[in-house]
Amino acid sequence: MENFKMVAKTFFGFEEILVKELQQLGAQDVEVGTRAVSFKGDKGFMYKANLSLRTALKILKPIYYFRATNDQNLYKGIQGIDWSKYMNANQTFVIDTTIHSDNFKHSQFVSQKAKDAIVDQFRDKTGQRPSVDKDFPDLRINIHIDRDQCSVALDTSGASLHHRGYRTATNIAPINEVLAAGMLLLSGWDGSSDFLDPMCGSGTILAEAAMIACNIPANINRKEFAFEKWNDWDNDLFDQIIDALMKRTKEFHHNIIGYDKAPSAVQKAKDNILNANLDEYITISQANFFDTKKETAGPLHMVFNPPYGERLDIELERFYRELGDTLKNNYPNTNAWFITGNLEALKFVGLRPSRKIKLFNGSLEARLVKYEMYEGSKRTKFASPIRTEGSGQQQDSEE
Repeated sequence: MENFKMVAKTFFGFEEILVKELQQLGAQDVEVGTRAVSFKGDKGFMYKANLSLRTALKILKPIYYFRATNDQNLYKGIQGIDWSKYMNANQTFVIDTTIHSDNFKHSQFVSQKAKDAIVDQFRDKTGQRPSVDKDFPDLRINIHIDRDQCSVALDTSGASLHHRGYRTATNIAPINEVLAAGMLLLSGWDGSSDFLDPMCGSGTILAEAAMIACNIPANINRKEFAFEKWNDWDNDLFDQIIDALMKRTKEFHHNIIGYDKAPSAVQKAKDNILNANLDEYITISQANFFDTKKETAGPLHMVFNPPYGERLDIELERFYRELGDTLKNNYPNTNAWFITGNLEALKFVGLRPSRKIKLFNGSLEARLVKYEMYEGSKRTKFASPIRTEGSGQQQDSEE
């Protein structure tokens, strides 16, 4: 099988993690972009990337590039592709368009013009025409126009890869699965200690943490990928890829724990964890984090998504002050990471973060922050003659 270029789309701030994921999978010619990483691989690798990548939202397969300054250029460029290689007149398609150009103002207009070019090509050649199906197309086409450069790609994934397939129940403000996985990887979570999400909601961070710890492919529970409807779909190869990936899973010998104060959230989280076949690794119970203390011996890794106040009614100053007090008083020997879209609220935590990483939660600018809780006082920690790697002075750095 021949190698070809692909582009994995991701969130801002996750590009370097996605590069690392691709390199570990065996991708070739990996190049980082903005919210995207390009790479090369064959058809089997395309299947593997869709199944495995934790921080990719979509994987596109570019098939044609051309210059377009007006709708005539666009129509002619799209007609320059032999669409019979990718579908027939009895199949359905849909076009997703993104534009960053003064020449084209509306993505819907570009999609409509491109659709006309494809339909006209089939009608001229066969007398028949394919139809548009926005919900369940046989082929999903991606058009990206940057100034006068037009890129046409096939969407190998279909629905965004954050749709893992395990989450059937959600709460008011669920976190995106790709965002959760990226936060975990940025935090350095690798399954080598106990883990806690003290505000677990519907259990997304817990599920992603368990899959990382056990090296379970991120999208193993997903029901469908777009490439399964392609003319060159190879079911046997796909099964071989799954078998090979599942042989690389590993045992996990620590605890993954989730708390939430809402009984409804606890039940939803348990249901989702069961759907993901991860219930043997994860324990979830009803508890208010502010009334808890560290229950496990040894280091604890904590990652969570506290309410922002945007969609949940909380008293921000009091909430974040209690959050800081609970970490300081009840959670020694803990690396605590959380994301917030309310940058002012961080002032009330009363602790100095050792890292701040800029991310986006949807369209909302956010920070992923790290607080290091030492065993005993910080002064005692640094007076010790034995110093562990990474135990140097905290830095208030933003990335």
